[in-house]
Order: sequence, then C-alpha cells, then structure tokens
Amino acid sequence: MSEELKNRFEDTDAAQQRFLSLFLQSEREIYRYVASLVPNTTDAKDIVQQTAMELWKKFELYDQPSLLPLGLPICLEQGPQMDGAAPTVASLAGQGLAEELSQRRQELQPEFERRLKHLESCLDKLLPGQRSLVEAYYYERADIESLSERSGRTAAASYKMLQRIRHTLQLCVESHAKPEVV
Repeated sequence: MSEELKNRFEDTDAAQQRFLSLFLQSEREIYRYVASLVPNTTDAKDIVQQTAMELWKKFELYDQPSLLPLGLPICLEQGPQMDGAAPTVASLAGQGLAEELSQRRQELQPEFERRLKHLESCLDKLLPGQRSLVEAYYYERADIESLSERSGRTAAASYKMLQRIRHTLQLCVESHAKPEVV
C-alpha cells in the first residue's frame, strides 16, 4: 500500500471517528426535535437516520463543535422526501416555518438543557416502580399492553398511573424551574 493511500485511509478513519463522536452527542437532541414534529416513532427514526446520512455527506465542510445547527434544518428537509410519511414536517417546510423553528429551538436550547437537568433529578425522586414504568414506556418504547401484563394492572390503570407520574414530574420540574425570589 502506498504512503498516499495509507494517509487517505487514516484521514478517512479520523473523520469517521470525529463524525461519529459528534453525531452520538447530538443524536438524542435531534431525535427529540424530530419526535416533537412527527407523531410516528418509526417515521421519526427514519428521518433521524436520513439526517445522519446527509450530515455525513456535508461533514467535510463542517467545522463546528456540535452537529445540531446543521442537523436540525436537515431534519426538516427529510420529512417531505419520505413518501408522505411525515406531513407535519412537509407542511412546516412548505410554509417556510422550518428555519424559524430551527432558530427558535437554538435560542431555547439553554432552557431545554436546564429543564432536562431538573427532569433527571425529579426522575430520581420517583419510587422504583414508578421509575421503571416511565423508563419502560418512554425509553424502551414498551406498549401499554405489555406494561399492564408486567405489572398485573389493567391497561386503563397503567395509563392512569403514567398520567399521574407525568403530572408529578411536571410539577417537580416547574418548581425547580421557577426563578429564585431574593
């Protein structure tokens, strides 16, 4: 193998590693952004995957410490290309709201991060059974029927319990988010 070819492979490998590192840091936020616009989780995952491929194509031209400023607008471009799978994204892009949403999201990012930190501490305050229900439903994406079977509750009781936990978490986050009065 020639020295030039070896250097090219090493450069490509370094770029891939840098991209992967940056993408993994941003993937969760990109997914949350897409999921807030697209109700179907399969469509949201597809859009994130398409976004990753587009980000990789543009990565050589990008030298920022985060992929979010480039990735969020790309997400909005992916929805309309998905055979009608994401009409919400398509209508937003068509109305020119995509850029405004992306800009507003960047402005609110510090607040999102602060509230997310509060949410994590509020989750730590839940009882173990409550925490496992939340994690199974939101992180594992378990459906309500399987959660009901696991817990021995009816589907209606499981939904009601999730509703109460969400309300508790909302109150907890809001109480932490209030500015301190001096």
